Amino acid sequence: MSETFLLAGNGSYGNKGCEAIVRGTAKIIRKYFKNPNFQCYSTFENEDFFRMQSLQETDKSVVHRQIHIPRKITSIAFRALDSFSPKIRKRYEYKEMIPTLDEARAVLSVGGDTYALDWGIPKLYTDLDDIVMEKNKPLIIWGASIGPFNKSPEYENYILDHLKKVDGLFVREPETIEYLEKKGFNENIYHVGDPAFVMDPSRPAEGLASTIEDDAIGINLSTLMARYVANGDKERWAEISAKLITRIHDTFERPIYLIPHVTRPVPTDNDHTFLKYVLSKIDINKEIYLIPPNLNAAESKWIIGKMNIFMGSRMHSNIAALSSCVPTLSLAYSIKAKGINADIFGSDNFCLQPEKITVELICNSIAELLEDETNIRKNLAREIPKVQERAFNAGKYLKNIVDGL
Repeated sequence: MSETFLLAGNGSYGNKGCEAIVRGTAKIIRKYFKNPNFQCYSTFENEDFFRMQSLQETDKSVVHRQIHIPRKITSIAFRALDSFSPKIRKRYEYKEMIPTLDEARAVLSVGGDTYALDWGIPKLYTDLDDIVMEKNKPLIIWGASIGPFNKSPEYENYILDHLKKVDGLFVREPETIEYLEKKGFNENIYHVGDPAFVMDPSRPAEGLASTIEDDAIGINLSTLMARYVANGDKERWAEISAKLITRIHDTFERPIYLIPHVTRPVPTDNDHTFLKYVLSKIDINKEIYLIPPNLNAAESKWIIGKMNIFMGSRMHSNIAALSSCVPTLSLAYSIKAKGINADIFGSDNFCLQPEKITVELICNSIAELLEDETNIRKNLAREIPKVQERAFNAGKYLKNIVDGL
């Protein structure tokens, strides 16, 4: 008999990190539950992208559904409605999920870093929790970084009280654990690994795979970093990125691969679009190559795994590198990058905060990675299996929770 799990709160596969979470989660749950199937309730950029992802899904046990977020004029009426009837708002957002709750063994909130203030108040995800808890279904915040919420003390009081009602907070890094423990949490916290750590890589089409050169440096840069490095000035961040890539190439005299990890159909948040624009500002005679945007998460991980070293601004591009034992420099903008680096290395030496990001500092950090590459790879080969074991432990903890309810 098949067991149904609802994976909710994710984004589309246009973000390869969102796909990696689904792939890793399915692999973990299959280890502890017989013949599971997965109903994935996610946000999509538009109807066409939802249909395309549904048609191209390669795992027959995964079915995609939509979380409904009103846009444009509809959203104005929706916000007005919300002021006097939050229940109607919640039921609209999750109208496709509510009928399937009865058959679900558990609901996993799989957004990764959505329970934080980085993207605003996470009402969409606390709405999810409320609906699930009303149905008395097991609810797990799965493989997540949570908080901090201290920038909004009133909201922090609300969200911490809310989170104490959740059956399990499956946390992927120690920074979140320390924050929650200081706030009085202990009974429902579980230290796990991000599910993307156990996603298997997949070799892309032969034409691309056979062109990857040895001794290469992989780089992922996103438009999002403009918010943290250039006060939101995307043109300035593009100029900085072009100078950075050029300096890295000229300093280390190695092939460079620009590797997009978010390729959503949104020009303002598309790594390939951004990197292509940056590349237009660089001498085209240099050995700098842009990886195409149509790879899936597993194929991107395979490419990243072939790099000598890697530098990424998207956390899940860094996870793809680290889990492939590639020495990695993380450009961080939230608790998750710092915490995951601390979980693996015991420090954040190779995790640069936005205020520290300069061309000189990045080049110096890359030089350190190259100089100590052999030892770093040995350290990763020792530590990554521990992180992967923690990721698989999430399935064991989940089984204990649902069997005990």
